[in-house]
Amino acid sequence: MFVIQRKSRVMAIKFYISIINLSILPIVSISLNDDIIDDINKLQKELGFSGRSEIVRAGLRNIIAEQKERENLNGELTALLLIIHQERDDDQVTNMRHDYEEIITTHLHSKIDRDRCVEVFLLKGEAVLIRGMTKNFQTNKKLDHVKLITM
Repeated sequence: MFVIQRKSRVMAIKFYISIINLSILPIVSISLNDDIIDDINKLQKELGFSGRSEIVRAGLRNIIAEQKERENLNGELTALLLIIHQERDDDQVTNMRHDYEEIITTHLHSKIDRDRCVEVFLLKGEAVLIRGMTKNFQTNKKLDHVKLITM
């Protein structure tokens, strides 16, 4: 009987270890400023996320889904590109905009509040150019938010 009990314990331990190994995710460290951490904490409470990691995973899933959607765009498109930035970075938008004059049909600029502006670009052109413009704006660290909406 002792041998049977010992085997049962060993099997139970192996099963427990297997379950633990299935749920372990690699740890990735990131640096965030206090404003972003405050926003994450608010989202956690408001949306009922179990923790900060879950919020980061959800955000990354959204970015990946949007990128896959953009990769599948082809041919002639009409789209809106929305950009929010600090007023002091107006020159960044202006300089980048000149590279895409051929696909910009309308450009609206407006102040949101004392220090921030919104840019709305109505774009019409080849998907590859629209993707390129979006990528260039999204990778500019001085811009707060960039969103492409295809129509």
